[in-house]
Amino acid sequence: MNETTAEEFPVNSIIGEGAEFIGEFKLNGLIRIDGIFRGRLQTDGKVIIGKTGFVDTDVRARIVVAGGEIRGNIYATERVILLATCRLYGDVITPKLKIEEGVVFNGICTVNPS
Repeated sequence: MNETTAEEFPVNSIIGEGAEFIGEFKLNGLIRIDGIFRGRLQTDGKVIIGKTGFVDTDVRARIVVAGGEIRGNIYATERVILLATCRLYGDVITPKLKIEEGVVFNGICTVNPS
């Protein structure tokens, strides 16, 4: 398995705990969300949603690692990792999926390696 190193995704943006962003966010690289995000989110890189993060949108990225709450669908071109603290209310489409024990997932999952 080809693991992605941190150097491949420079941290472009952070939405910290207690912060709220509403709008459209497109970037190349990594975004970490520990606050609230509503709108549209797209990157060719990685999205990390911390355990205090709340996302109300579809997430489109290469890699998604989620520990907070997502109300929307996840479209990942490489993989999705749902951490034990994640609450996902939406669908997932990805070639690889890892779900830790304790995740709340209410949606449809499509894992398609091609």
